Order: sequence, then C-alpha cells, then structure tokens
Amino acid sequence: MSRKSQVRARRAGVLVAAAAAGTLSSFTPAGAVVGDPAADGSYASTARLVIGDHLRGCTGALVDHYWVVTAASCFSDDPAQPQALAAGAPKWKTTVTVGAKSAQVAELVPRQDRDLVMARLATAVDGVAVLPLATTAPTAGQSLRVPGFGRTKDEWVPGKLHSGVFSLDSVAPTGIGTTGTGGAAVCKGDTGAPAVREVNGKAELVAVASRSWQGGCLGVPATETRTGAYSSRVDDLGAWVKQVKASRPASELFALGGDSKVWTNEGAYTTNVWGTFEAVPDSIGTRQVSAVTMGDTVRLFTIGSDQRIWTAAKNTTTGTWSPLQPVPNNSGMRQVTAVAMGDKVRLYAIGGDQRIYTAAGDYTAGTWTPFEVLPSSGIKQVTATVVGNTVRLFAIGGEDQIWTTTGDYTAGTWTTFASIQSSAIQHITATTIGNTVRLFAVGGDQQIWTTDS
Repeated sequence: MSRKSQVRARRAGVLVAAAAAGTLSSFTPAGAVVGDPAADGSYASTARLVIGDHLRGCTGALVDHYWVVTAASCFSDDPAQPQALAAGAPKWKTTVTVGAKSAQVAELVPRQDRDLVMARLATAVDGVAVLPLATTAPTAGQSLRVPGFGRTKDEWVPGKLHSGVFSLDSVAPTGIGTTGTGGAAVCKGDTGAPAVREVNGKAELVAVASRSWQGGCLGVPATETRTGAYSSRVDDLGAWVKQVKASRPASELFALGGDSKVWTNEGAYTTNVWGTFEAVPDSIGTRQVSAVTMGDTVRLFTIGSDQRIWTAAKNTTTGTWSPLQPVPNNSGMRQVTAVAMGDKVRLYAIGGDQRIYTAAGDYTAGTWTPFEVLPSSGIKQVTATVVGNTVRLFAIGGEDQIWTTTGDYTAGTWTTFASIQSSAIQHITATTIGNTVRLFAVGGDQQIWTTDS
C-alpha cells in the first residue's frame, strides 16, 4: 500500500477488532456500511463524527438534541485494542454533524460493560427528530437496518449516508450478532452506527455497531467475504440514558429582544456552558414572556401585541417548537406568569383593570378552565412559585409594596393578601428551594433584595 493510501485509510474510519455473528475472537480492523445510498431525509438522526484533525471518523445516533450515542472505541488510543474509556472531555476535538448542523463534543459518558458511550454536545442540534431507544429486547430472526458514513465498496470517504439490511443472528446480554444481506457490511467509519428496527412504521435504536469482518469493504482483501458484525445493545439502557441526561440539567433562558421576538438559550450549570441565542418561531410582537418545564416539554406563554396570552411548546428531545396559539378566552392582558403543577399549568395574569386573573390548562385532557378573577386591585406585577400542592403568589401593589397570598389547590382556597414590609419595589420574582420560598426584588435604589419564607 502506498503512503498516500495509508493516510487515506487512516482518515476513513476507526480501527476496531472484527466479529463474526455470535462469535468473538481476534480479528482484523473494522470499517463503514457497504450498502445503498440512503434516501434524502431518511435516518436523519444519524450523526457523522470527525475525531481529531481527521484522525478517524465514526458514526452515531442523535438520541437527544444534546446527546449522541456511539461506540466508546471511537475515542480509544488504539481502537483495535480498546481500553476502558475515561469519562470527561474527549482527548481530541470531536465534531458531530447531523444533517446541516454541527456541534462539538463537550463530554463523554462511557458505559463500562459494553462498547458504548454517550457524547454530550456543547450546543444543541435542534430541528432534527431524534432516534428513540428500543424498549423491548431484540430477538434472533429480526431484520435491522444500519445507516453509516463509513467506507463503501468503492469509496474511502463517501459524502453521502449509506445503509444496509442485516439479519439478527444472536442475542447476548450486552450485544447482538448480525450478518449483512445483499452485500451489506459494516466498514471503517461505521463504528458506532445505529442498528435500527422498525416497529409499526417507526424506527427505534436497538444497538450501535462495534466490530465487524468488513467483507466487501474497500481496502479489505477480496478473500474476506464475511459480513458478520457485533453491536452493543441499547434497548436495556433506557433508565441509564435518562439518568445521564438528568445528571447534567440544562436551564432554558427566554429573553425579549429589541425586535419584539422571544429569544432562547440553554445553559448547563454543571459545566457553565451556554449555547447560542435562537429566536422562537413566529414570536414577533411579543411584549412579555413566561415559561415552565413539564417533563421533556417547555411551555412558553407570551403577551402578544393584541394583549392576549399566547402559548407554544418546545420538545426538548427534538428541539422543535409547536406553533404559537392563543390561550382560550382572554383579552386585555398586560403581564402573565406561569407555574407547573403535575400535568397542569396555572396562569396568573394582570388584566387591563389591574386585577389578577387565573386559569388552568390540563395537558392530559387538553382543556383550559375559564379565567377567574382573584380578589385584587391596583396590581402592577405578579409572580408565583409552587410549594407542594400550594401556589405562593406575590404581587406589586399600587403603592409599590409587595403583597402575597397562598392558593391551596387541594382545599380549593386562597388566603387573604398580606403585605410584606417593602417600598418602592420595581420588579419581583420568586423560586422554591426545597420547602423554602425565596423572593427577589429590585428596589428603588436599583439593588436586588431577597428574603426567604
């Protein structure tokens, strides 16, 4: 092999020991999927990984707009003899590209019992449907499709995603053995590629490619005709994946820009990393904004230029937004704040008459209650926070003093508004830490004041 060919081979994909279906031994290096070019838009969640200065290439699957699952051996010093991968930042700069969007890998979280790693992205890949994890075990005889960016039978570094069909031959506690059909094979650059099963027309991630014989791959001797591969299972890792994601929480920030649009950004306080601001679709003309998180959904509420409350939802798994729609039966609103209680969102809004109005949205039933007025007058701003089954409501009254009341949604009662010693208050916000409510206020001296209750 010429020196030029050696360099090209090195950049084509990671070296991994190959495996026959259901059998492990000492094999030759592995490679990309020999198969047909994937149709445009199909397997859009498949990720191309470039590790180092084109040191090696791998494939992965977007399972969250901040996370890609791939093979841990992609990041080993010697992928042909991979050692246990240390958690943390990757040794080499790694770029992940999904569709037209690219992001750097900020952190690796390896699974120690198999060749698998979760790679956290520094910035979100939004607008791409993620690949859900399978929740039932694979069984021998099933058919899987593997898309990848590795070598083909005649290309070192193909610019297009290819995919092939594989028969599932054997199932082990942490992996599966497969055999390519119709000439399909896992080649260099396909390491970490998703093994996808379709159930009722929907794709789900069963495993990620680890090792293969590479029969038919460019650069492999013609005498090697075996197309067996071994992949690491993910169907039993749902709880672990959720735990990893939950241990690195991100905060969603919403801000009203000078263009009257709502802009959003995500920051991870465990790593002190923020993404880039992006505009919420169709949010022009916004006057004020509030938001709550409910599971994998962020629900946004805005006051529009028509003085109505509008709402949209962001799927934090896919990063996609629903269209803005008006909350039923409201008008003349000046400000809104929202809290989440179970599957309900409770809104508190200041009407044109400076009184506080409240309504509840039940996202299980898909219904909203009518807006009802709370005993109040001369209100300039309202904020709220949840403690158990109660809502602590705070408001700035006409005399720029803070007032508070508690709504008990189990008993269906509200306490009488009581004043908190304060004056010349310009802005307030509240949060709950355990069972403690912390109130922040901007005073007439332009300083931030805080108190707990």
